[in-house]
Amino acid sequence: MFIHNRLGLLESVETLLGQEQRLNQVTNNLANVDTPGFKKETVTFDEMLYQVSRSRQRVGKGLNINTVHQQGVVQQTDAPLDLAISGEGFFRVQTPAGVRYTRAGNFQRNSEGLLITANGYPVLGESGPITITGNKIDVARDGRLSVDGVQSGRLTVVTANPQALKKEGESLFRLEEGAVETAAQNFQLMQGHLEKSNVNTVTEMTEMIDLYRAYEGQQKMIRAVDDLDDLAVRRVGSLTG
Repeated sequence: MFIHNRLGLLESVETLLGQEQRLNQVTNNLANVDTPGFKKETVTFDEMLYQVSRSRQRVGKGLNINTVHQQGVVQQTDAPLDLAISGEGFFRVQTPAGVRYTRAGNFQRNSEGLLITANGYPVLGESGPITITGNKIDVARDGRLSVDGVQSGRLTVVTANPQALKKEGESLFRLEEGAVETAAQNFQLMQGHLEKSNVNTVTEMTEMIDLYRAYEGQQKMIRAVDDLDDLAVRRVGSLTG
């Protein structure tokens, strides 16, 4: 009985840890509901076989964190440096750690005329960082950039295998080693628009309520296992006496 009870306790604790990770993802999604270009994350459970000792294996629970790349709602802002990608693709930006990818198009112009992200990273065009030296800025749907009626470069929009894109924070993604980017084909740039996060507040709140109930259920299971252990100890004690 002791062995079975201990296994039940392990299963419950593993489930509680998994529910805690799911709760972390839900709260992070809700915290970024107003972050432009943010992509929500989900958690899936998998079973995995691992070595307990040299002579014994057991099946445990593994977690996979998945990024949902579904496009968010595109909102009109009328700001000339706000750009939204309708369709596939990511903007390329230069960071101290290398090239990164983002759907957040809330761009700005710094004191040197560079087109930068909200976090200060240069936005990359076909010839490198984009410099804007005029006043009237027009961005065509294919990414061609004109300043005061003169073409001044073209924004780079690329795509890659979603499974190879890993989150790094600040609405940025990096490519896994060995993965390659390709030029996006099925997209249109929308000037004066921003893609909002793809987080649905109602869905996430419902998920949080479900998690709370599941967490309570596992706590009851742990108390039940603890009661069984207590009963086993008292019965063994009475038989010994």
